Amino acid sequence: MLIGVISDTHFPKAYFPDKVKDFFKKKGVKYIVHAGDVQDKALIEILEEVAPVIAVKGNADSFKLPEEEVLRVFDWNILIIHGHQFLSLSSQNLVYKALEEGADILVFGHTHRPYYNEVSYMGKRVILINPGSPTLPRLSEPSFAILNLSREDVDVKFYNVWML
Repeated sequence: MLIGVISDTHFPKAYFPDKVKDFFKKKGVKYIVHAGDVQDKALIEILEEVAPVIAVKGNADSFKLPEEEVLRVFDWNILIIHGHQFLSLSSQNLVYKALEEGADILVFGHTHRPYYNEVSYMGKRVILINPGSPTLPRLSEPSFAILNLSREDVDVKFYNVWML
């Protein structure tokens, strides 16, 4: 199952590229996960033309969104947060949060930079994913990710918006 993963779009302050939406549609994503700083719920409506959107509240969001969400796909628990809740977005803090919530995968944003890490702690594997920002990247290219889940495995691919 394919899941589109984005964060930190800051729409409409920043233009959301149609090619990202078109790419999600072409790939046939079943869900789109937005890890906060949407800024305008109109973007959620635009993305829902492609697939159901699971979005969380970022520090720049003023409309009602949950602070965190869990998406369960097969036997995978995917925890979605923005990340501004932490004083430090260290992998240690993120892994502890994932373990506290029983998550296998933690999707977060806030840094506007893509990040991937797979950590084993006390026999438990936790995957950390930040898709970066497709609109306002910081010290990186504009990016998003596609999460490919099967019952047995996880694959994450990052995409540069300019290279689509």
